[in-house]
Amino acid sequence: TAFKTLELPAPTSWRGRWNSREKPSSDWRIDALMTTLAGREKAFRRLAKSKFRSRFHLSAEDRQYIAEKGMETIRRHCEDFIRTRLALATPPNDGRQTPMRGHPVFLAQHACACCCRGCMEKWWKVPKGTPIPPARQARIVDFLMAWIEKECGKGQ
Repeated sequence: TAFKTLELPAPTSWRGRWNSREKPSSDWRIDALMTTLAGREKAFRRLAKSKFRSRFHLSAEDRQYIAEKGMETIRRHCEDFIRTRLALATPPNDGRQTPMRGHPVFLAQHACACCCRGCMEKWWKVPKGTPIPPARQARIVDFLMAWIEKECGKGQ
């Protein structure tokens, strides 16, 4: 016998909290803010209003490390940290996986609220429990590198 498929209309609004199946991925705040220069500046202004986020800055040693290694090496480190520590659906030690010091990328992660899935969900609406696809990982890396470049320019 034949079964008739019932198609329900899509909900018109998203109220309350959502999980990854309910929230459309194109609606992630990270996509809207991190892809353009104007969006990044808006995001940086928003982060600067946070007492916790605004206290992170590169030290002279961090700038020297960046100068010695080069921005391409720092970018590779950043890509690796995001891929292995943040992009998984349930990262090990989530909430404690990013040290507060030791590498310029760690400082950038804290300054940009990209240090754990909890902060990513709170600030950028990236839902917990779902892996971050490679294209979004690249946007996060670009955003962190923009913060690092901005900080390197301040010290000169």
